[in-house]
Amino acid sequence: MFKLSILEIMLRLIAAVFIAGVIGYDREHKNRPAGIRTHVLVCVGACIIALTQQEIICQVVAATTTNPHLASVLKIDESRLIAQVVSGIGFLGAGTIVITRHAVTGLTTAASLWAVAGIGIAIGMGYYAIGLASAVVVFAVLVLLQKVIRVNQYRKLEIKYLHKHTTKILVRDYFKTQSIQVNNEIFRTDNLSADRIYTSVFTLELPKSTDYGTIVNDLSLMDSVVQARMISL
Repeated sequence: MFKLSILEIMLRLIAAVFIAGVIGYDREHKNRPAGIRTHVLVCVGACIIALTQQEIICQVVAATTTNPHLASVLKIDESRLIAQVVSGIGFLGAGTIVITRHAVTGLTTAASLWAVAGIGIAIGMGYYAIGLASAVVVFAVLVLLQKVIRVNQYRKLEIKYLHKHTTKILVRDYFKTQSIQVNNEIFRTDNLSADRIYTSVFTLELPKSTDYGTIVNDLSLMDSVVQARMISL
């Protein structure tokens, strides 16, 4: 195994910056927790560790070649350093995951960081074909897959309203215009006074492109709707 030249080292680091920058751009463009700089630094960091691992291997090989009697003393594990990247990146990825009452966000960004670390290792070890092919696949998954595969979302919507019959007709008509499928409805009356407040809890199947925040806002603007909110399934 030959010692890496400074030109080869720079080539690998620049390749790591470029590839991670492309993937990070997609995340930053979509306003995700980790953007270009985070992805680049993760990839470059993994690349540096892989380069260091290769330098250690070169030193051990050179030492045992010059002094064969050291072969039984010097031991090397070619994957020891880079294995720590695979486990260590989990802590950084966990920092991008946000858990709220209604959703868990940041999982895709955490996964992209983990994938970028893998790409950095491949490039750092000099496996350009693996690094470039992996980058193409990761970018395609982030950018193209969600456009090809449409998966509808399931949400529960609670609406408190007045004027039972007219409001229910308005709400149902709104769902139709938004191509929202109603799978179930639970109805109850919250107040038995003159101004009755009715509550309907809908189980909805939303098209992939639908923003449920917009749905809540639109329904809240109806005069007879007292409250509209998404609740956990």
